[in-house]
Amino acid sequence: MNRIPRAELLAALLVSASATAAFAHAMLERKEASPNAAYRGVVQIMHGCDGQPTTRVSVTIPEGVTGAKPMPKAGWQLATVRGAYDKPYPSFHGTVSEGVKTITWSGGELPDDQIDEFTFLARISDMFGPGATIYFPVEQDCAKGGYRWSEIPAAGANTRDLTSPAPSVRVVAAAAERASTPSGVIRAGDLSIETPWTRATPGGAKVAGGYVRITNTGTQPDRLTGATMALSGRGEIHSMSMEGGVMKMAPVEGGLTIKPGETVELKPGGLHLMFLDLTGAPKVGDTVPGTLTFERAGSVPVTFAVSPIGAQAPAAPVGGHHHH
Repeated sequence: MNRIPRAELLAALLVSASATAAFAHAMLERKEASPNAAYRGVVQIMHGCDGQPTTRVSVTIPEGVTGAKPMPKAGWQLATVRGAYDKPYPSFHGTVSEGVKTITWSGGELPDDQIDEFTFLARISDMFGPGATIYFPVEQDCAKGGYRWSEIPAAGANTRDLTSPAPSVRVVAAAAERASTPSGVIRAGDLSIETPWTRATPGGAKVAGGYVRITNTGTQPDRLTGATMALSGRGEIHSMSMEGGVMKMAPVEGGLTIKPGETVELKPGGLHLMFLDLTGAPKVGDTVPGTLTFERAGSVPVTFAVSPIGAQAPAAPVGGHHHH
């Protein structure tokens, strides 16, 4: 397989980033929200309409997002449209059956070469579980022309294929659910995450392995799609296998599925995380912060404990022991 030289790849990425910035969409500043929790929506308008200033911004509050309240904006007139929800939702004060469905700021003028933010507060109901995506269609009108950022991708499709995608928020498990339990197990929605660890590396090494045990206690599959570690430039999920007496390693394309009731263990000699472009050497006894990213449970903070070079199991906690 032909490999693209690193310099050419970097140049291509810079060109792509410049093009994306030039044609930036309306977007939400906060990319994650949790069920049964407040959400502060900040709609960012990144440009006008072919040089024309923006004079009106309207956001649709989707079903399942309740109690929306807009923040007034100096120089702009504020209007809301209320309506009935499809069903009652729990709130801090019992249940609610109606609320704000549309928020509109108008009468101001945002020049094409400036950006601004339009803010509202709302509550994400339990209609959305971890892994869901919520779309907030936005209308942007200018002195001449306008945009409708309202396209929602079909199931399994990518928003990058859309011309005018609606701003979106990914639902993740609440912080309390992701916190470590006294036993050291991290709960993230239906997932139990145990003993994230890595191995110390010699000075100058550019890669390090990462290992963890993940159990799906729910009724729907989830997928591990990525990982980060503080000393690493990037992380990948890798498989390891023997072919003709030769150990071969390859990235796991599309992520690693954890089926309902299944426990998947990433460990030396098998499935594992590979952290590349190290900027420092993990040292025995240290802990290194990182994240695991799942399709449903979202981004989960974890801490990788550092075991000795060549270790086949995580180091025992102080006062404990483990078998080699």
